[in-house]
Amino acid sequence: MTTKWMTTALMVVPMLLSNTACSTMKSTTNAVKESSLKGGVTPLSIERLYASPALAGTSPRGLKLSPDGKRVTYLAGRKDDQYFYDLWQMDVASGKQSILLDADKLTIGELSDEEKARRERQRIYGQGIMEYFWSDDSQALLIPASGVLYYFSVNDGTVKLLPTGEGFVTDARLSPKGNYVSFVRDQNLFVLDLKTENLTPMTTDGGGAIKNAMAEFVAQEEMDRMTGYWWSPDESAIAYTRIDESGVELVTRNEIYADGIKLTEQRYPYAGKNNVTIKLAVVTILDQKKSWIELGKEQDIYIPRVNWLPDSKRLSYQWQSRDQQTLDLRLVSLTQTDKSKTLVEERSDAWINLNSDLYFLKQQESFIWASERDGFNHLYLIGLDGKVKKQLTSGNWVVDEVELVDEKTGWIYFTGRKTLVTEKHLYRVPLAGGEIESISHRAGMHSPVFAENEAVYLDYFSSLSQPPQISLHGDQGQRLAWVEENKVDKSHPLYPFFGQWQLPEFGQVNAEDGQALQYRLFKPTNFSADKQYPVVVRVYGGPHAQLVVNSWSEHDYFTQYLLQQGFIVFQLDNRGSAHRGTQFEHVIYQHLGEAEVNDQKAGVDYLRTLLFVDGDNIALYGHSYGGYMALMGLFKAPDYFKAAISGAPVTDWALYDTHYTERYLGHPQKNTEGYEASSVLPYVKGYQSGLLMYHGMADDNVLFENSTKVYKALQDEGKLFQMIDYPGSKHSMRGEKVRTHLYRSLADFLERELK
Repeated sequence: MTTKWMTTALMVVPMLLSNTACSTMKSTTNAVKESSLKGGVTPLSIERLYASPALAGTSPRGLKLSPDGKRVTYLAGRKDDQYFYDLWQMDVASGKQSILLDADKLTIGELSDEEKARRERQRIYGQGIMEYFWSDDSQALLIPASGVLYYFSVNDGTVKLLPTGEGFVTDARLSPKGNYVSFVRDQNLFVLDLKTENLTPMTTDGGGAIKNAMAEFVAQEEMDRMTGYWWSPDESAIAYTRIDESGVELVTRNEIYADGIKLTEQRYPYAGKNNVTIKLAVVTILDQKKSWIELGKEQDIYIPRVNWLPDSKRLSYQWQSRDQQTLDLRLVSLTQTDKSKTLVEERSDAWINLNSDLYFLKQQESFIWASERDGFNHLYLIGLDGKVKKQLTSGNWVVDEVELVDEKTGWIYFTGRKTLVTEKHLYRVPLAGGEIESISHRAGMHSPVFAENEAVYLDYFSSLSQPPQISLHGDQGQRLAWVEENKVDKSHPLYPFFGQWQLPEFGQVNAEDGQALQYRLFKPTNFSADKQYPVVVRVYGGPHAQLVVNSWSEHDYFTQYLLQQGFIVFQLDNRGSAHRGTQFEHVIYQHLGEAEVNDQKAGVDYLRTLLFVDGDNIALYGHSYGGYMALMGLFKAPDYFKAAISGAPVTDWALYDTHYTERYLGHPQKNTEGYEASSVLPYVKGYQSGLLMYHGMADDNVLFENSTKVYKALQDEGKLFQMIDYPGSKHSMRGEKVRTHLYRSLADFLERELK
């Protein structure tokens, strides 16, 4: 279960808290000390939350620096339609911004079902130009659009439709040196020579259950691997996966739309059932010669990552056991593909979290590797003999991601939570080891995008008091220019409402094992300490997610609406959630929905100590994993939660996929009791009243069946509840009309239940 919808409230898995172990801590986050912000005092309506222009102002996506460092490029939504994107540029020297390519110059048509599903798993939404790739010489761009490919010349502004043949093209990209374009069509891999326009199939046996160069469902949804092929740096070869889905259960899934029902056949790997059979090969560009990598005798495995070494003669792949307690980094030479050398062995009694922080160095026979072996995710320098040369970062905090390895200057730039767990900052550490330097300093969340070969970067920054800003920075963090300052002045879409925008108080309660649980508490507009207010606890709580952050999120718009209606909104990251280390996360292993619920109960225990909280009127609201948490909280702790809103919940873990579910619960045959205890269904009899459930009826992530099973169980028990189901909606409930109706319904429900 990916967590890119997470800022609303997805799934929760906290740890047990005792009622007497609560303590509070004043926030040290400077950005949220003000009680209000400058701006107008117009009330925020639900209809305005997701209407155009976007409340957050101009918030470009798809940020890139051209390889020559002369241009910043980005995708920007139109003023009259924030979800229709054109390609824009900023000249670095002058700071001048202009449209680089109007999407109207392309033919934007219907996507294939495969591409729709792929974009849903990438959490890419919108129309117009959604992806683009720079050529190595910075003179051209490759732009996929509606199953065809366009080649855009930056110098003369011409757009050329590339000859890709019949059929829908997906996962297209330029080769490393820009001489070829590769893509997948009809479940086979193709390469187009841009000079001769010769189109060559690299594979020919794709079709039916056989998919070449394509990521399987769980790789896309759970491993953050959206591709199934990788170019060698010198363009001589491509490594690719070949998957056989014939052993995976073929499910006929109903996608219910307003004007009919679409029957979709999908090979879905339910927990405990068969996965795909995966193979790894290398194919040469000149003669299409294939060499198969020997992966070992065990076939029931995952291949989550593949990386070439700089010499293009050696290939690495990560081998993961099905129980996800073993992860090996293996190295193979193209002259001996039947022999692999294991460079790194990671082991865990629970599970091993995947990351993408593997960087093979060009100037020495070593690589950078990220590992949680000491309990927190940190960086290591390891030789190609497998021996650790140096641990580069350490401490009771986590590295988020390596952003740039600059061998010329000897620095590694990375993001992490060294300053505060509620903020993400940019740091650097010497490649040879040494003191860590802080590069970013503004309180909030920093997501840098570096140039390919220089320590110059774009900083995508936001905080609770600042919608996303984009700025260009030098190697020591100095700001060189604004790309989008996005200042909330009188011309900004947010300005009329900003005077009533409420900032939270941060703090913590202690778990029964002494670990600190971070929370943030939003007080209502026009708050009075002499009154008592009902509370909405917004929850996700699942693995790989964090709600309690100093970050801007469009999902907080509904929070602001609730504050203006006189509600308190409270969020707590229970144990099991992200960025706190393995001790904090692994407590949920083999039993979901118990420790998490108890942690949320501890949050309520704290709330009930506050004189301005109406302790009898507290509701729990979450989506996805948060929807699961909402049901578990209401069913198991009705004395804590008067009402609950459950959106798109997993209710029976036997209905969810192998990679996510077995990571936390193990195999169903080995943990039957854990699966039963982690399901919502055994606790239906504990439900009393006050439930609203909603679900998208075309959800291909958390299948609609998860909700219908609870509907039937509640009906069989004669329990009264409410449900709203959305024809055609997927897991993320996209679309202005859908979201407007949804949030109007939720607000109405909360008014009736808590006031």
